Amino acid sequence: MTGPAARRRTEAATGVPPTPRPAVMLALATVGFAVTFWAWALLSPLGATLREQLDLSSFEQSLLVAVPVVVGSLGRIPVGALSDRLGARTMFPIMALLTVLPVLYLGHLADSLAGYLVGGFFLGLGGTTFAVGVPFVNAWYPPARRGLALGIFGVGMGGTAISSFTTVQLSTSVGPSFPFDLVAVILAAYAVVAWLLLRDRPDRPVAAGSVWNRLRATLRLPAALQLSFLYAVAFGGFVAFSVYLPTYLVSAYDLDKADAALRTAGFVVLAVAMRPVGGWLSDRLDPVPVLLGAFGATTLLALLAAFRFGLVPVATLVFLAMAAALGTGTGAVFALVARLVPAERVGAVTGVVGAAGGLGGFFPPLVMGLVYGLTGDYLVGFLLLAATAATAAAVTATAVRRRAAATT
Repeated sequence: MTGPAARRRTEAATGVPPTPRPAVMLALATVGFAVTFWAWALLSPLGATLREQLDLSSFEQSLLVAVPVVVGSLGRIPVGALSDRLGARTMFPIMALLTVLPVLYLGHLADSLAGYLVGGFFLGLGGTTFAVGVPFVNAWYPPARRGLALGIFGVGMGGTAISSFTTVQLSTSVGPSFPFDLVAVILAAYAVVAWLLLRDRPDRPVAAGSVWNRLRATLRLPAALQLSFLYAVAFGGFVAFSVYLPTYLVSAYDLDKADAALRTAGFVVLAVAMRPVGGWLSDRLDPVPVLLGAFGATTLLALLAAFRFGLVPVATLVFLAMAAALGTGTGAVFALVARLVPAERVGAVTGVVGAAGGLGGFFPPLVMGLVYGLTGDYLVGFLLLAATAATAAAVTATAVRRRAAATT
C-alpha cells in the first residue's frame, strides 16, 4: 500500500518522513519558476509607456526592456552551478526573496532611465530560477519521462504571459506601483512555501569541486556548446518576441498598447503550451527530428513575417505558428540535455544553456530597434531570424545528430 494512510504509518513507525511525490515537487518548482518569471518580465509590457514618460529613443526603450533579460541569462551560469551543490530547497527561496528588492525599487523609487536600468539589472535575478528547477526536476524523474517532466516545468515561463496580461491593465486601473507590490507579496509567500515543502531527492548526485572548476569543465563539454546554440535560437526567439512584439505591433500595425500587450500574451501562452508537447514528442520520437521540424518551421515563418502581411488573419497566424514552433523547440532542447549530460552536471550545463537562451533573446530586440530606427522597417530583422533558424537546423542535422547517436 502506498496511499496517504500507509505513508503516515510508515513515518510513525520509522521516524523517517516519506519520500515526496515527484508530481508535487514538479508542481512546486513550476509555480516558483512562473512567479519569478512574472517578476522578470514586469518591465516589458511597460516599454511603450516608459518611452513616453522618460522620452526615450527606440534604442533606449529596447535597452531598458532587454537589461533584465541579459542579467537573468548570465546569472543562470553561477546559479546553476550552485544548485548542483546546494539544491533547490535552498536556492528557490533565496532567489525569490532577492527578487523582491528590485521589484519594490522599480515600483516605488525608479524615476529615470538610469534608475530603471539599475532596477532592471537586479530584476534579472528572477530569470535565473530556470537553472534551479531543471536539475531539481531531472533528479526526480527517470530518463524515459524527463522530456515531458522538463517540458511541464518549462510551462513556468508562462509567467511572462501573466505579466503581459496584467501589468498594463493593473497599472492603469489600480495604480502604477500596484503590479510591483502584488508580485513582491507573491514572491515572498512563495519563498516561505518553498522552504516548507520543497525537498531535494535524497539520493541526488551532488557535484564535487569548486563552482569555478565545475564551470570550466562544463564549458569544455562539446555538448554544452552545441545545446547552448540551439537554445539560444529556440528560447532566445521566444524571449525576443515576448519582449519586443508589443513595440512591433504598435509601430507596424498602429495598435494601442493594451491591445498589443494582450496579443503578445497570446503568443507567449501558445509557446508555453507547446513546450511540454516538445518534451513529450522527444520522449516518444527523438529530440533531433523534433528540433529539425521546429527550426525549419521557424525559418519559413520568419520569411513570411518579413513581408508584413495584414494583421488579420495572415500575420496573426504567422506569429502564432512561430510561437508553436519555438515552444516545441525549447522543450526538445532540454529533453536532449537530459540525455547527453551526466546527472551531476545537469545544473551547471543548464546554467550555461539557459544563459545562452536568454542572451539569444537579448540581441534581437536591440537589432530590431536599431534597424527600425535606421530604416523605418523590420525586414532585415526578420531575414536575420530566418538565417539563424536555418543555421540551427543545419547544426541539428549534422553535429548534434552525430553526438546524440554516439551517446545512445
